[in-house]
Amino acid sequence: MEGVNISTHPEVPGEPTHTTTALLETATATIQGFGPVNKIHQHLCAFHFYGHDMTRQVEAHHLCGHQNEEVRQCLIYDSPDADARLIGLEYIVSEELFLTLPDEEKRMWHSHEYEVKSGVLFMPGMPGPIQRQDLEKVCKTYGKVIHFWQVDKGDNLPLGLPHVMMALTRDGQLYENIAHDVEKRFGISFDKERENRAYMTGPAHGIHPLANGGGKGLKTVLREVDCKPVDSVPRVFV
Repeated sequence: MEGVNISTHPEVPGEPTHTTTALLETATATIQGFGPVNKIHQHLCAFHFYGHDMTRQVEAHHLCGHQNEEVRQCLIYDSPDADARLIGLEYIVSEELFLTLPDEEKRMWHSHEYEVKSGVLFMPGMPGPIQRQDLEKVCKTYGKVIHFWQVDKGDNLPLGLPHVMMALTRDGQLYENIAHDVEKRFGISFDKERENRAYMTGPAHGIHPLANGGGKGLKTVLREVDCKPVDSVPRVFV
């Protein structure tokens, strides 16, 4: 499957960072704590497509941290570079937690089994044997992704509605030119990793039929409604 080469790293408008701003950032970074960000311990690279349009495929770099053994949360960037755009978020949960979700919620989550076993989800720069120790766990999980910045369209700011994103579930979905570009830039082989990961297994109960959109497309729609006024909110007195 061939794709179109679309810029996914548009130039962000605005003045270059001033020296005074950079100095202030250095000072605040020295004094303040960044607890949530400091929990990030892992870089995953994969591909997402828009829940309503598989032709729009995006390279997604996840910087992830564990909340606990069954929940991870990831910041998603369009590249691993220092000037990368923060384009979305992903939450990753165990199969056990996924099965507790309401059925309507399950449709917004995607499985990771194909991504992992096919080799297209990987940890840049990490030796294969070390990657596979953790990816054995990821293979059994589900993820929920929201993208805010449509870099595939060349948007230089996060415009429009947030979008539910999905992940690859079978061969033939990922554009070959996108795959080859990533393999070349990161010095990896998806086919080789597929061989190395053949022993891995997905969710114990199989991929849930309602996951991955339940086999349907999902699109975010904005609907105008009356805004509930503050006077209608019950007051709690302590």
